[in-house]
Formats: sequence, C-alpha cells, structure tokens
Amino acid sequence: MNLFLIIGICSVILYLLLNFFAKASSKKIAKGIRYIIFTIGILLAIALFIVGRYAFSIPILIFLLPLLKLKGIGGIFQLIQLWRLISYLRQTGRYSFRSGTNYSKASSNISLDDAYNILGCKKGCTKLEVLSKYKKIMAKLHPDRNDTDTTKLAQMVSEAKETILKNDFT
Repeated sequence: MNLFLIIGICSVILYLLLNFFAKASSKKIAKGIRYIIFTIGILLAIALFIVGRYAFSIPILIFLLPLLKLKGIGGIFQLIQLWRLISYLRQTGRYSFRSGTNYSKASSNISLDDAYNILGCKKGCTKLEVLSKYKKIMAKLHPDRNDTDTTKLAQMVSEAKETILKNDFT
C-alpha cells in the first residue's frame, strides 16, 4: 500500500514539474537554475569559510563567476577596476559604504593625481582615453542603472573627469 502511495505522489510531482517546464520560457528556466546554483554556491562558500576551510571556498567562487553573466574576461577586469576605484577612494577618505547619499566635496578639492588614479589613467594620456575610461566606469556606476545607491561614486568619477579636462585639456 505504501509503495502505491509513494509512486502516486512521485507521479503527481513529476507531472506538475513537467507541466511547469512546458509552460515556462527557456530564459526564465535558465535564470532560475542560474540563481539556484549561484545561491547554493555562495552559501556553500560562506559555510566553508566560517568553518575555517576558506581555501576550499575560493575554487567554488571561481566556478560561480560564469553564472554572473559577465561579458568575458573584460567583465572581470571591469569588476577589478571598480573594486580598485572603491578601495582607492576609501583609502583617501572620500568614500565610505556607510555614508549614504552624502555628496562629496567640491571638485576643486580633487587633485590632478587623484583624478588620474580614480579614472585609472596615466598622465599624458589623450582626451579620448580619459573620456573612454570615464564612460566605461560610468556604465557600471551610473545611479540610473544600479539598484544600489552609487550617486556618490558617480559624482566622484565625474569630478575626476572634469578636473582632468579642465587642467590638462583647456
């Protein structure tokens, strides 16, 4: 009797699952599976890190990078560049994760060296290089394109661009 009940329950679950897959779009299914794999991987990495086996969590996080839909190696380099920008701004005292939407000081307080470091440019680069670096960073930081509040970071990047253009290309 129990065997028939288990087979019946499994059949109903299988029918509902197949019915769901038949009605859902492939993008929705792929996004759901990607979300589940990503969430499980992050939870596993956190659990291994808490237990003290952080060396095992690094490969798991590396395997999860393709699930983030980064555009190839360039996307990873853009993430590294943004992380470097945030680290530099935090070291110089211009940005804090806890600061909310407070705006930074006026653009005259950003030195030319700081402006070049913020944009990741070298002195003597062309105006076109400065503008292209600015556009790449703003594509990731613009407040209209992000769910998180990146207003302060976007303002600092804009101030850095304006400082470079005003001092070197006038």
